[in-house]
Amino acid sequence: MITGATAGIGKAAAFLFAERGWNLILNGRREERLKQIENEIKNVFEVKVISLPFDVRDKVQVSTAIRSLPYDWKKIDVLLNNAGLAQGLSLIQEGSIDDWETMIDTNIKGLLYVSREVMPLMIENGSGHIINLGSIAGKEAYLKGNVYCSTKHFVDAISKSMRIDMLVHRIKVTAVHPGAVETEFSLVRFKGDEKRAKGAYMGYTPLTAEDIAEVIYFTATRPQHMVINDVVITPSAQANTFYMVKDADVKK
Repeated sequence: MITGATAGIGKAAAFLFAERGWNLILNGRREERLKQIENEIKNVFEVKVISLPFDVRDKVQVSTAIRSLPYDWKKIDVLLNNAGLAQGLSLIQEGSIDDWETMIDTNIKGLLYVSREVMPLMIENGSGHIINLGSIAGKEAYLKGNVYCSTKHFVDAISKSMRIDMLVHRIKVTAVHPGAVETEFSLVRFKGDEKRAKGAYMGYTPLTAEDIAEVIYFTATRPQHMVINDVVITPSAQANTFYMVKDADVKK
């Protein structure tokens, strides 16, 4: 099951898992795009796909959709909590409360709502793997990142807590923390400003959604006795949230 599967890392992960023969439960808010992706996957790969269009921010939609799954589809092996976003880039005293609430409702509450429905199913099935998509912003805060960084610090912390609580049930928990990845992320953050979004990736080679999907798939396919708890991935031009070397800065 993949949340936020209509674009970026979620979409890339959906195609990669399908290519490797996994049946999929795909979630996204944009129902038309979700159905299009479902049809594309079915036309190319011999797998089964169910689309669950709901907003992870709405706990009623979440519970209704997941509980409506046919019995056999409730045997979820892997949950990829991918749905998440950033909105705005401003000093905290100048921040938009609407932006804050969108990030908190999606990145924190949405992850909790979905996990709360799926974890009991995994416990009942006697196995499972939860993969939470974090960010290097969940390891270090950066200027004007304030609330977004805080929500991703939550993902880091809740992954550690889940790992403890799920241990007795032998359910794996992995957190994947990407650095700069060129997806719709910056376009959403800058509210459709394509020039500003493109500028975030100028002067270096960022990661791609497919790069992160490969890492996610790798963590999901380790032997049963092994779990990769935590992964931080950056482009080679990036050391952490503070240090980025662009083409003009490279020493010849």
